[in-house]
Amino acid sequence: MKLAVFDCDGTLVDSQVNIIRAMRDAFARVGIPAPNDHAIRHVVGLNLVETMVTLLPDADADLHAALADEYRGAYHRLRAAGALVVEPLYPGIRETIVALETAGWALGVATGKSDRGLALILAHHELTHHFVTLQTADRHPSKPHPAMLERAMADAGAAPTDTVMIGDTAYDMAMGVAAGVRAIGVDWGYHDTSTLLNTGAEAVVGDTGALLKLIA
Repeated sequence: MKLAVFDCDGTLVDSQVNIIRAMRDAFARVGIPAPNDHAIRHVVGLNLVETMVTLLPDADADLHAALADEYRGAYHRLRAAGALVVEPLYPGIRETIVALETAGWALGVATGKSDRGLALILAHHELTHHFVTLQTADRHPSKPHPAMLERAMADAGAAPTDTVMIGDTAYDMAMGVAAGVRAIGVDWGYHDTSTLLNTGAEAVVGDTGALLKLIA
């Protein structure tokens, strides 16, 4: 079985507006100035506690945990108030998913999002039925730990040599390396090409057509 595993934020969908909005709200509620947008985009893909550790390395564990809780709460409040924007698919993503499935690939997602957050995005874009394995931060250590990919391969019955990790961040590439799978970077997300190559990407593609060719 061949398995292609996608990151979500910055790879399948552009979610930066919502992430930045929720992060600003979380920091405001604990009375701390929020990091700049670039810093927030750079930590997309980590689980929430690791995100806060990276953004505030000198803070204590209690503050990291409190900020993670505030972020979860902010996301729920903003969603309930209709203040979150629709997270659009990047150009060509739907066609890429269909093409890979048609070619016999099993598909998965490995993301720092929660189960609920991922389910909402996939359902909104009517993509849920394409994926045989969905791995999130709710059930695994943060990227770049390989646990999400290991579970995805077990679910799909795929070997590392037949698996590819597709993502936009250094955390995705390092996770792929740690799991012994191919790691392919995309340049339309939140980390630059040199960062992806330096953390293990075999290549970085600029569009989904190039991605399909490279996977094949």
